[in-house]
Amino acid sequence: MAERVIVKQDRQFRTQFLAADPEDIHSNVFETIEDIHQLTPYGMLLSSLASCTALVMHTFAQNHDIGLKEVEMHMSYQRVFREDCEDCDEEKEYNEEISERILLKGDLSVAEREKLLHVAHFCPIFKMIKEGITITSSLIEGKVEEESSD
Repeated sequence: MAERVIVKQDRQFRTQFLAADPEDIHSNVFETIEDIHQLTPYGMLLSSLASCTALVMHTFAQNHDIGLKEVEMHMSYQRVFREDCEDCDEEKEYNEEISERILLKGDLSVAEREKLLHVAHFCPIFKMIKEGITITSSLIEGKVEEESSD
């Protein structure tokens, strides 16, 4: 299984989402996503990580007068099966892997590009995925009343 998305964000934070068909791992065709329901849950995760990362980079660039015009995030998710297992038929182990390739557009020095790459990892979504997050689940009993916004 492989999931691939491209997220483009300009300096005004306008964001475009594109995705490849997750069923066709050899296709290099990316379609514009008009509705969130066009994405799988993996595509949603990749898109949120990419848009958060681009937002952090643009915000930093604007606050430090760096000429960043656009961030283009090429994201992929896949399960990587272990190749060195002794008894692979018995237990199929794999690792979950997200790959992000970042294209920075604008008049940027090498030092600015390196700084932006460093800043990219301050994205809260990146931190949650990288460092892990505890999730607790429970069922709600009875009728749930909607909270008023008063």
